[in-house]
Amino acid sequence: MEKNDLRQYWHTNLKYLAILLTIWFVVSYGAGILWADTLNNIRLGGFKLGFWFAQQGSIYFFVVLIYVYVLLMNRLDRKYGVDD
Repeated sequence: MEKNDLRQYWHTNLKYLAILLTIWFVVSYGAGILWADTLNNIRLGGFKLGFWFAQQGSIYFFVVLIYVYVLLMNRLDRKYGVDD
């Protein structure tokens, strides 16, 4: 890869990371702490939704974001010709 392509590749990679980690922070902090009282009015599997997000939901959401990151990086790798 040329130097400009390499710079663009890493810029895009860091942009993906920043966006996905921001989403995770908003979901884990927001749903688990800030909006927990409001979400506790909803039940999921017998548990209050705010409690569920604080204990398990943010972890599940993080795993989904990892899968999204893998898909985005595979697409980016193919775009720049560095895929396996």
